[in-house]
Amino acid sequence: MLMLAAFLLLMSYGVGSIRCLTILYNNTTDMLMLSDFRGAITSDPQGTLSSWNSTTPYCQWKGVTCSLRHPGRVTVLNLGDQGLSGSISPSLGNLTFLMVLNLSQNSFSGELPDFVRLQRLEMLDLGTNMLTGTIPPKIGFLPKLAFLSLVKNGLTGTIPPSLINATQLRGVLLQTNQLQGVIPDQLWQLPNLRQLFLGENMLSGSISPDISNRSSLRALDLGSNMLGNALPANIGNIFPDLLTLNLRDNMLEGQIPASLGNASGLVYIDLSNNHFAGQIPISFGKLSGLHFIGLQQNKLEAKDTKSWEFLDALSNCTLLNALQLSQNQLQGAIPNSIGKLSPNLQWLALDTNNLLGTVPMSISYLSGLTTLQLQNNSLTGPIGEWVGNMTNLQGLVLNENNFIGPIPFSIGNLTRLEYLSLANNDLEAPIPPSLLNLSQLSELDLSYNNLQGNMFTQLSSTVTIYKISYNSLDGPIPTDIGNLNQLVELHLSSNKLSGEIPDSLGECQKLQILQIDHNFLSGNISMSLIRLKNLALLNLSHNNLSGSIPVALGDLKFLALLDLSYNHLYGEIPSSGVFENAASVSLSDNSGLCGGAVDLKMQPCPHVSRRRLTQYYMIRILIPIFGFMSLILLIYFLLTGMRKARESSPLQDFTGEQFPKVSYNDLAEATRNFSESNLLGRGSYGSVYRGHILKNKIEVAVKVLDLDMRGAEKSFFSECEALRRIQHRNLVPIITACSTVDRDGNVFKALVYEFMRNGNLDTWLHNNLEVKSPKHLNLTQRLSIAVNIADALDYLHHDSGKPIVHCDVKPSNILLDDDMTAHLGDFGIASFYVNSQLMTSTDSTTSAGIKGTIGYIAPEYAGGARVSTSGDVYSFGIVLLEMLTGKRPTDPMFENGANLVDFVDKSFPDQISDIIDAPIQEMCKVTTQGRMDDIDTAVHRCVLSMLQVALSCTCQLPKDRMDMREVASKMHAINMSSIKGK
Repeated sequence: MLMLAAFLLLMSYGVGSIRCLTILYNNTTDMLMLSDFRGAITSDPQGTLSSWNSTTPYCQWKGVTCSLRHPGRVTVLNLGDQGLSGSISPSLGNLTFLMVLNLSQNSFSGELPDFVRLQRLEMLDLGTNMLTGTIPPKIGFLPKLAFLSLVKNGLTGTIPPSLINATQLRGVLLQTNQLQGVIPDQLWQLPNLRQLFLGENMLSGSISPDISNRSSLRALDLGSNMLGNALPANIGNIFPDLLTLNLRDNMLEGQIPASLGNASGLVYIDLSNNHFAGQIPISFGKLSGLHFIGLQQNKLEAKDTKSWEFLDALSNCTLLNALQLSQNQLQGAIPNSIGKLSPNLQWLALDTNNLLGTVPMSISYLSGLTTLQLQNNSLTGPIGEWVGNMTNLQGLVLNENNFIGPIPFSIGNLTRLEYLSLANNDLEAPIPPSLLNLSQLSELDLSYNNLQGNMFTQLSSTVTIYKISYNSLDGPIPTDIGNLNQLVELHLSSNKLSGEIPDSLGECQKLQILQIDHNFLSGNISMSLIRLKNLALLNLSHNNLSGSIPVALGDLKFLALLDLSYNHLYGEIPSSGVFENAASVSLSDNSGLCGGAVDLKMQPCPHVSRRRLTQYYMIRILIPIFGFMSLILLIYFLLTGMRKARESSPLQDFTGEQFPKVSYNDLAEATRNFSESNLLGRGSYGSVYRGHILKNKIEVAVKVLDLDMRGAEKSFFSECEALRRIQHRNLVPIITACSTVDRDGNVFKALVYEFMRNGNLDTWLHNNLEVKSPKHLNLTQRLSIAVNIADALDYLHHDSGKPIVHCDVKPSNILLDDDMTAHLGDFGIASFYVNSQLMTSTDSTTSAGIKGTIGYIAPEYAGGARVSTSGDVYSFGIVLLEMLTGKRPTDPMFENGANLVDFVDKSFPDQISDIIDAPIQEMCKVTTQGRMDDIDTAVHRCVLSMLQVALSCTCQLPKDRMDMREVASKMHAINMSSIKGK
């Protein structure tokens, strides 16, 4: 276009009019370039460019400034934050008098043009757009460039080494892109550089500036990259003028250099989420102007008086308002010197360390604190009255400790408190009435304590999240609970609540999550629940509810998860709303339910005649009469037959109508004479065959015991004993048992199970499926399977009458049905609690009798400890780790003392993407313009939470592990969060 304009001018004015031509060229070139730029704009929602027309001189166009010394030459183009979309026209590179180009905070896309001709350019700001491609390699050949900002784009490639030629650079801002490679060494030598922001990229290598003279750098941000190795020991001497230092979220290691104390102007230090080890430098105490210290998620130590001296030194930092030391290796008691920290301190985080003892009273001197985090330690003793002096607190987090005694009355002084968590302690006695004073409280978590009394009436109506699960609440749910009309979440699981669901609950119309499972509630499902229009999760399982399911529950359009299992509900299942999706509804163990969606696989509802209705009501009248007579007879038979019952074989329970009789010939015919072609697998005590019993028209899995194997017969009776008296949707359904002789007169024993078409979990995790293209489990399936098995073990340990320890939880014993629902099987070495004593089916306490499979056995079993439910918890944790990493606990990589737990623990939580199974890694990426580049935070949070549960289950000491009820609750919470995040 430039050539065309020159040609037209020559034709109009002749060759001789050279002077006039030059003036017109100079006056029109920049306008033509701006017009090209305008033509590439595809969206201008604010009408910013409405003045860019022929009736307005272009030097008066919005955002355009022209030179006074050189009329018509554009020196400034400032169109920041105007909502513009489109590409940046390369024509801007011909505005050779341009000094400032600011197109930041728009939606420009495409590649970054080459501006090498803009030799007068001093400021280039194209930050916060959607630019792609690489940074032009010659960008450093702009001799007057003082400020360069390309932040928050999609730029790739490396940092151009040419930047070292731009010696006037004072600010280089390239953060939040996808830049790779190392930081050019010469970049540190720019003599005028004040700001270097390269955070949130994928830079690697070391931070090893080779500078002979002191640098003038004042702000350095290299956070959220992949930088490694140790920091230069003299970094504080190299950058003595440094004010802010952000190196968080890298892989830096070694000790924190003491020389940082020589950068006397430092006000902000963030070294969190790295691998720094050793002690915290005392030299930090020389930084009198320090406001913020972030050292969380490292391996920093403090275990004696000397290594805690840094806390005394920090008392000199009188302006300090945030000290974050979470997730390190701080040990022992919190020193009294904690109270000497700055009175301006607002945020103190010492959580997730190894702190012991009581909280010192001196902490009450920190009256300016707004957030105090001491959770996940081993702090003991009562929560002292020190808490009442911190009247500015907005968040108090003391959960996961060993605090005892009552909640102090002085907690009512914290009238600004918004979040309070005292969960997982040993607190006792009623909640103090002073809790009513906390009018700003929006989230309260008192779960897993020994609290008593009526907690509902003591709450402010501003509380939105309320958790008191796993306590000792008893009696009915108070009717005045409807006054808590700000509630968003209500967790009352696993208490001793009785009575009916109060109608007043319907007044809590902001409720999204309602969990009242594992209580003793009775009566009908309250119709008031249908007024909870925002409800997303409703769990009323494991109660004594009766009656029919309200059809109107299907009208709750946000309801995504409904669990009514283990009640006494009857009648036809609704078919609309949440009931349309079988995966979202759990209705098992309600024997009177029928109908509903096909995928629920319930019996169809029978047509009831008037005559049958009459019979039904007659029966209800006669039952109490005959019941009394039957009770007398029952007592007689129990007293006279108890000894015989104790001596009888559990196999006798498999001879009734519930368990059909099958002969040896039936099973031989079903499995084609136990053909190898029907063999599904071999185990410790026998082989499993696929079969089809013709007379019952069912497909089965037949486990034939090898009675020559030592312990096989005990295993058979153990499994019979377990399976005859338990029933759960996530246990492998047994059809019957067979104990007879074969055609040669040899003893024959077999167990017949429902056939699971999708095999076992082991084959899915390790690609043993006999197909050309093995399928992989996605994260949602893995999470669902983990929830299923957690529920099964929770049932075995807590709800099956006498607790049952499975003893062999592993992927090959987890079977998957047509819908990929998981079922736990193989109870051949299960153990039973009777009268508080553990009764085992095999000699499990000897070294030769360790029960289970290598890799999944709890470590205490190797030392001769008795079998316990905590052993199953450990095995479940190993299975969960295997599901997420794709590695068996017996993988060859685990040698010389290495194991799966340590493998995961070393990468948790900051490098989990390096250890998770490949199919899950793919889910952690989302596609943007054809590239897999952005981390899916919802998936990442889900994996992180599952790994946290797994590591909690695999603690070395049994007392440090959760029980399966708590594990199941946490798995359901993760599952719910996953559903809400979709």
